[in-house]
Amino acid sequence: MQKRLRPTLREKKRYLLIKANKEQTEKAILEFIGILGYAKAGIKFVKDEKTPVEHSILAINREKLNEVRASLMFKEITIKKVSGTIKGLLGKK
Repeated sequence: MQKRLRPTLREKKRYLLIKANKEQTEKAILEFIGILGYAKAGIKFVKDEKTPVEHSILAINREKLNEVRASLMFKEITIKKVSGTIKGLLGKK
């Protein structure tokens, strides 16, 4: 059985609701910050049944938020909202 990491040692995440598909997003980030930056950002695509069809949810490391936002804006990909939780991102109750 593995021990869980203490909350202070876990990577803090931010969730972005963007209006683009996975391929466009990956290409934009890789072009701007490269493979090493992509790895340091810890980017993961999150699936949620409440997400609109044309949107994607992206989980990233909190410290790399500005670089990822800049790379998406460079390719004119719209960022709808940024939140610390998926619940806050989609407005669930």
